[in-house]
Amino acid sequence: MSGAIVVGYTATESGADAAALGARLARSLDARLHLVIVLPADGTRSAAVPPERAYEEVIRNQGKKWLAEAMTELAQDLTRSGHVRFAESFAEGLIAAGEEFGARLIVVGAATGAVLGRHRLGGVASALLHSSPIPVALAPSGTAKADDAAVPRITAALGTRAGADVLLDEAVALAADSASALRLVSLVPFDVPPGLDTGAIRVVAGSHADEVLAAAQEALPAGVAATVEQAPGDSVEDAVSHLAWLPGEVILVGSSRLAQPRRLFLGSTAAKMLHVLPVPMIVVPRTGIGAVDGKVEGDRT
Repeated sequence: MSGAIVVGYTATESGADAAALGARLARSLDARLHLVIVLPADGTRSAAVPPERAYEEVIRNQGKKWLAEAMTELAQDLTRSGHVRFAESFAEGLIAAGEEFGARLIVVGAATGAVLGRHRLGGVASALLHSSPIPVALAPSGTAKADDAAVPRITAALGTRAGADVLLDEAVALAADSASALRLVSLVPFDVPPGLDTGAIRVVAGSHADEVLAAAQEALPAGVAATVEQAPGDSVEDAVSHLAWLPGEVILVGSSRLAQPRRLFLGSTAAKMLHVLPVPMIVVPRTGIGAVDGKVEGDRT
């Protein structure tokens, strides 16, 4: 198996979306799936609610019931388990579970009110995207309604800023482990200094695309295809909205260069993309990548 997939589960449509994406990723990566419900620890309850053992047992049992119901909705061929955790915050509990289980990815759903097929960040996702040392996968609204058994292609949005090499490494690793095709999308036109003429941008973008494609092809096993595209557009949103997507596809983006080492921070480019993406987004920490074949790789220097 290749790492583990931890899903931040709630008994809501958003939780069902996260579980569906987690199942898709777990099947593609031959990974164990962990559904995790995080409940408030004693210190987070008000003084009006006494921290009695009986109360904790009641909410723990309710959590187990929700997990049991969710597990019956998952394909029976998946290796899976459910867990109830208590923590100061949902994000803190998920990160702790991810570290405990050696997770390759933490998966969460969109916030309530998201348009069908689109993303909307809630408090848990925002907290994870500012603190998690583990890549975070965001499931758009309605993921549970899709009939996607596996990941057919992985797209990586690559620029020239710090951390691009780590993102490429993770995209190659995910494509190799899932036997999915890899598509590299160049964001170079949005990384170059302002004022550079169109011809120069085209030359820089073309050279960068050739370099990342060659690196990916060298690292990928035989039989796993890699392609590169330059998404034209006047803005990041415009460029991304004109890309074609396969059912079940996911996109990888990197963290902001302002992120702390081995922590996530959703940068402005990724945030803009999120507004128009109809597919799940995986955000990768700027330094250090997730578990690959049971190991955790360090920085590339």
